[in-house]
Amino acid sequence: MKLHELKYNEGARKSTKRLGRGQGSGQGKTAGKGHKGQNARSGGGVAIGFEGGQTPIYKRIPKRGFTNFTRKEYAIINLSTLNNFAEGSDVTPELLKEMGVVKKELSGIKVLGDGTLDHKVNVTCHKISASAKAAIEKAGGKVEVL
Repeated sequence: MKLHELKYNEGARKSTKRLGRGQGSGQGKTAGKGHKGQNARSGGGVAIGFEGGQTPIYKRIPKRGFTNFTRKEYAIINLSTLNNFAEGSDVTPELLKEMGVVKKELSGIKVLGDGTLDHKVNVTCHKISASAKAAIEKAGGKVEVL
């Protein structure tokens, strides 16, 4: 098989409507837009959510709550994840990102105390829960908060 022999599967590509190409095409004259009116004009039509002048649904329904725009979102890892690192190693945000444990650092890395830690590791992070800190120190590791 060569590149020029590749073809789409049957039905994967649909040909476009050829509008305004004569009456025999079934889409001639008005090109499927009907006779006159707002939708027949160039640039015609209404905005998304417009309901003909009636108060739109997004204005009729009650609004609740708010979004805190200063909220900080942390990338979270658990104690059980730290078991993947060698004993005595230094776990830093850069290392976590490099290894693919964390995809995006967001506002920082937070370590939570889910799971158990089997060996000593030194952790550098932006935030840590009290239970995670206790578990790391109990295993003989150190915690540094940036």
